[in-house]
Amino acid sequence: MPIYPSTVFITGANRGIGLEFVKQLLGSKNPPNKLIASCRKPAEAKELNELSSVNPAVHVLQFDVTDFDAIPKIVSDTERILDGVGLNLLINNAGIIHRSPLGGVTLDEMRTEADINCIAPVLIAQAFVPLLRKAAEASDVPNMSCDKAAIVNITSKVGSIADNRGGGRYAYRASKAGLNAITKSLSIDLAKENILAVVLHPGWVQTSMGGPDALIDTVTCVQGLLNVMATLDAQKSGTFWDYKGEQIPW
Repeated sequence: MPIYPSTVFITGANRGIGLEFVKQLLGSKNPPNKLIASCRKPAEAKELNELSSVNPAVHVLQFDVTDFDAIPKIVSDTERILDGVGLNLLINNAGIIHRSPLGGVTLDEMRTEADINCIAPVLIAQAFVPLLRKAAEASDVPNMSCDKAAIVNITSKVGSIADNRGGGRYAYRASKAGLNAITKSLSIDLAKENILAVVLHPGWVQTSMGGPDALIDTVTCVQGLLNVMATLDAQKSGTFWDYKGEQIPW
């Protein structure tokens, strides 16, 4: 069963998983009426701009998720584009990874990954709550869902403490474990608003971040993620799933 959110906002939409989300949502039976695709350098996002040029539903916005002072503007720009309706689906997809061993961990790595992978998603989610609330209140969908009002944070299995058998990747593991904890709290605090919040692991994907030796391509990844998103409801809010539909321990 596919998902049919009417309005969507995606970070890191210029390439990789974010760009594939744009493509597959546009290719669905009932594509979004408004799909806001944000990225740091829109002028360099050739494929995303091509999609926008032939599809009036796509709106490309400049947004560096670490520019925290720019968050109010991105929300107001989104509100202007939505023109009176709420936001059904927020996908916090932008991310970064460093693979330094213990002896190579730096303060800059720890701070950069915390900013992008952990702090940005919670500040963005916080700022978008009024638009998510508006969508939830206007929806006739009875249960929580990605069609009604949802925050989907793209995490990693590497952020699972229970699953850590390899060590290393200190900055990445810490930032994604933090994102997981944040998302659990979002799911509790927003339950009364009928806003769903989950973390999804995309797998090891052939992107600039995952590298050419990764196990799956972006098409397989996003097909799987969208299939999982279609199953989400109030009972699954605040949980951790991979792209194959398997639950991951915290």
